Amino acid sequence: MPKTAIKPKTKPSKSKLLFEVRDSGIHGKGLFATRKIAKHAVIGTYQGPKIYDDADDGDHVLWIEDHDGSIYGVDGKNDLRYVNHSTKANVVFEGEELLAMRDIKKGEELTHHYGDDWLDL
Repeated sequence: MPKTAIKPKTKPSKSKLLFEVRDSGIHGKGLFATRKIAKHAVIGTYQGPKIYDDADDGDHVLWIEDHDGSIYGVDGKNDLRYVNHSTKANVVFEGEELLAMRDIKKGEELTHHYGDDWLDL
């Protein structure tokens, strides 16, 4: 009997990624679309250890209100931690998932409105 081949798990090729990290005119590093991203597309999931105490807050903590009203943070360790703030945001976090709020052009920086505490920036 022939042996069954098992495909090895591989990382997606760079050409399939929706974004890349580059220097940003907004602040430090930013995420930029590597191709057109359609409105409502899931861009990625914010990943990192969960935290439950605001004393553990840091530069890349995404605070999320859960369905039951409880609040927790995710200390971002993947590239989504480089999403910069804009009052004219083109992406939004729904829980830990990052979604396109509108069609995004190739080369455009992905930005998220951090909240009312950031209106002066």
